[in-house]
Amino acid sequence: MVNQETEKNRSGSLGKLLRAAVCGLLLALPATVAAPAVKAQNVDLPLPPAEKPDPNAPSSAAGKEIINLLDREPEPLFSDTLVPYAPAWSASAGISGGLQQGALYLLAKLTADSPPLNDGLIWRIYSETTNADGRLQLVATSKGGDAEFRLDPGTYLIHTAYGHAQATNRIVIGKEVQSKMVTLNAGGIKFGAALKDGEDLDGKPVSFDIYGMDFNQRGERNVIARNLKPGSIVRLNADTYHVVSNYGSVNATVRADIQVLPGKLTEATIFHKAAGITLKLVNERGGEAIANTTWSVLSPGGDVVVEATGAFPDFVLAEGEYEALARNNGRTYLQTFTVDPGEDREVEVVTSVSELSPQQLDASN
Repeated sequence: MVNQETEKNRSGSLGKLLRAAVCGLLLALPATVAAPAVKAQNVDLPLPPAEKPDPNAPSSAAGKEIINLLDREPEPLFSDTLVPYAPAWSASAGISGGLQQGALYLLAKLTADSPPLNDGLIWRIYSETTNADGRLQLVATSKGGDAEFRLDPGTYLIHTAYGHAQATNRIVIGKEVQSKMVTLNAGGIKFGAALKDGEDLDGKPVSFDIYGMDFNQRGERNVIARNLKPGSIVRLNADTYHVVSNYGSVNATVRADIQVLPGKLTEATIFHKAAGITLKLVNERGGEAIANTTWSVLSPGGDVVVEATGAFPDFVLAEGEYEALARNNGRTYLQTFTVDPGEDREVEVVTSVSELSPQQLDASN
């Protein structure tokens, strides 16, 4: 009797266990079937866009420096920004097209401690592989401040230009979203020109040329910028530059080496020792200038400084002593004169025998 009841109890317990197992399988079955549908739906939908990073937000610690392909020191930094950013997907590109590309958001600043630049930047994205002509292929460009690009997976070169300050960095793009900050380590020069007494040369024929400090294979400095006017502000990578200032187009030239500091504007004023000279060939002092005259201005050693033709040739000459040689109607006339800094004046060469010096008489004969 006890054995039969025990057997019945065992059979009842086994039935309960079987029913519980079947119910468990039935409850788990819908979740197992529905899971692939959710996964397939995620493949077709893009990630929701996030907000752009706040340019005034504190920057994260700089990532590992990468090779600056322009070979400048110090090397620009190419680091992750603090806030991730996903550009909004374009409806014209289509969902499937957008998912095949990576999103890249770029910012740049002068130094590690300065705020991001909002204007004046030029971004150029090049493919690392060359085309049939052996040149890098330009993939995309952007102007202004920050920039965003959607690029096919691959390796690219990012060229960042801010005036004459520039940096080139390498990046590998996948299908993810990336945000990068370029630190240019750049500053600028503001040019000015004056005479030795401090008088400004604004409005005068003054220009500035900027060269690198190194020499090329021909023994010449590499030209960075030419024919800059007083008041010009030039953006440059932090470095030392060789500056040549010309007052006029003859020999009034001043050279200087100027250092550009990162994040700083260097005001460089070049002082010239020169003056404007106008030449006249006259029959007597204060007379009318004689036309069709050929001129040569000579140094004290007899070297030709400048030549011209006309009744009133004018030049800017560096301070010093010169000889004006005038040729007219088959005769030659000579006059020695001195250039004093800042004293623009006329120099008359007379043809009257009574006013010729013995030196001029010898030249005329």
